[in-house]
Amino acid sequence: MTESNDILYVGIDLGTSRSAVSASNGQRHVVDSYVGWPVDMVARKILKRPVLVGKDALDNRSMLDLRRPLERGLLKEGSERDADAVRQLLKHLLGLVGVGDDGTPGSQVRAVVGVPAEALRVSKQQLRNVMKGLVGSLLIVSEPFAVAYAVDALLHALIIDIGAGTSDLCVMNGRYPTESDQRTLLNAGDWVDDQLFKLIQAHHPEATFSLFMVREWKERAAFVGKAKNPVVVSAPVKGKPTQLDITEELRTACEGLVPPLAETMIDLIAKVDPEYQEKVRNNVILAGGSSGIAGLDKALGEALKDIGGGRVQVVKDPVFAGCDGGLAIATDADESDWEKLTG
Repeated sequence: MTESNDILYVGIDLGTSRSAVSASNGQRHVVDSYVGWPVDMVARKILKRPVLVGKDALDNRSMLDLRRPLERGLLKEGSERDADAVRQLLKHLLGLVGVGDDGTPGSQVRAVVGVPAEALRVSKQQLRNVMKGLVGSLLIVSEPFAVAYAVDALLHALIIDIGAGTSDLCVMNGRYPTESDQRTLLNAGDWVDDQLFKLIQAHHPEATFSLFMVREWKERAAFVGKAKNPVVVSAPVKGKPTQLDITEELRTACEGLVPPLAETMIDLIAKVDPEYQEKVRNNVILAGGSSGIAGLDKALGEALKDIGGGRVQVVKDPVFAGCDGGLAIATDADESDWEKLTG
């Protein structure tokens, strides 16, 4: 709690794969962005809960109507169940930092929520509707801007926030970024998962595996460039656990991120005032869950050589950078910046 008016400030990074929250009371948490409801009376009897969120939902998915309700970082359109899933996810995140039930009333909470850089206005309005009754005041910002705020890279910097649903790029010029300062790409973590799934399926047609397995393999060993060690995984072949070498498939899938990211990065830098381009080239910052792909920073650094060279670095804490930035924005925001929510 802050001492001023007992307001709790909260930063939320609402992600396609994982969502994180930071609060002014010192609490920080991250959860898988999954929500599920028991599919029948047997599942209800076993689970003894009306709804499951996060890892609990993922681990018990065979018994659930499982939802991953944030598509490309935004609330899926046209589904009441997906809207309810986002609300359950937000309620869970807020509960982890002491909001609701016997904790802080939602009316005393001011929340900053990060969304993809090119979020459509209608999607922002959907988020506002979902947040009504959960918090008293809301501020929606772009995810790369929140990261920039967290690492104090607000001037002459380029943020590349690579999540599961989108990769968001944003040039910081010492002011709130405009539409022309930002780009959103669909080449991100989920895209890599899909590519990797297809490549393994093509090269190992006898094996059976799920997208969940592929995602776990990628998160454990993703890389671009030269592999330090072979990437060997286990998958059933006619029911028998079998070792598969997926080194080349994983390299190919991950390296598919580099060309679109490099092209967009260079395009944004080229639009910066000429006298500041060198500073921006030397202050490129990677964030998001996929920023940890081994060698990705070096590959993007190589791409910068075509325009004079530069420096690419990865944030120290990619899991919490977005929500920590949201919290910092919340504590710095003026009264006029907040949108009051009712309902």
